[in-house]
Amino acid sequence: MPRVLLVGATGSIGRSTLDVVRALQPDVTLHGVFANRSVTALVEIAREFDVRYAGAAGEDALPELAAALPGCRTGAGGEFLEEAIADPATEIVLSAATGAAGLPASLAAVRHGKTLALANKESMVMAGPLLLRAAARTGARILPVDSEHSAIFQALQAGGGNTEVRKVILTASGGPFRGWSGDALAGVTPDQALNHPTWSMGRKITIDSATLMNKALELVEAHWLFDLGLDQLDVVVHPQSIVHSMVEFVDGSLIGQMGKPDMRVPIQYALTHPERRGPSFTRFDVRDFANLTFEPPDRERFPALDIAEDAIRRGGTAGAILNAANEVAVERFLLGGIPFPAIAMTVRTVLENATIRPDPDLDDIYAADHAAREDAAKCRC
Repeated sequence: MPRVLLVGATGSIGRSTLDVVRALQPDVTLHGVFANRSVTALVEIAREFDVRYAGAAGEDALPELAAALPGCRTGAGGEFLEEAIADPATEIVLSAATGAAGLPASLAAVRHGKTLALANKESMVMAGPLLLRAAARTGARILPVDSEHSAIFQALQAGGGNTEVRKVILTASGGPFRGWSGDALAGVTPDQALNHPTWSMGRKITIDSATLMNKALELVEAHWLFDLGLDQLDVVVHPQSIVHSMVEFVDGSLIGQMGKPDMRVPIQYALTHPERRGPSFTRFDVRDFANLTFEPPDRERFPALDIAEDAIRRGGTAGAILNAANEVAVERFLLGGIPFPAIAMTVRTVLENATIRPDPDLDDIYAADHAAREDAAKCRC
């Protein structure tokens, strides 16, 4: 009966995880829930699932949490999160917080030898080598939750592992602006960018999908998670979002994973691995999708993929800089401070001008993150 600690319980991945746990109870139980600011929603979740731990990011939420949940261990901040993760009863940590804020939970999970169900791709982008080295020391497992990386993980199991891989092909929907001209992109509004054609997600990841930066971050994540070189990574645009990714093996075989766009499927697989369990949240009939199309991404109008490849080549703190600059640029766009094309331009400028530390420790990574945020906030691209 796996006991799950859910970090980012009130976000889109968190809500999908709650659906999965409801369906799998009592075989899977929720041991703790953590969120950033949504205290009311956090209390409702904690009560429904009768959790042992409930925590928030800020100390100001603690009185309300403690009063509303007298039978639960409540707290705030990183030390309390670490305590909950270290609890021997915690078996799986599902890291679903948004952005760089998810790194502490991911690191704590692997340091304490837990299974890390990783939905926070930024953790691997920022600190992939640190996570992998810590997992090797403690025996922690890292299981991908992103639909694309879950698809790759499943294909690798079917094909015999990454030593037989010629290429991993990540699929991208292309976002809402596929085929738009440069002039049209210059006038994109936040409301338009938040209208994704196939996935229902949080605001930040939806903007990332519109710029293809989400796929860029996934390239970096795949590089570390599956130990792949740049020559083994590729992206194709697949507007229907049915094939979630593919692996080409050295003998020419191609294995992909298909299904309707529903994050509950990869979440459930991560929570029940190595078994596959019911229920099925979405039934997929290939006859309903007679036209599946694939095309190369437009790297001229959507340069995020090229920027990510540059970050992979440079290594070290480049991933942390890439992620931090993008988080700030997305927020500036959402607030009306910069036009849509300036998101990628900001990230490229900050990364090109940054000094990269080649073999960083955690302090180096956070220092690079901080400096990149400052540079991105004042960038006039």
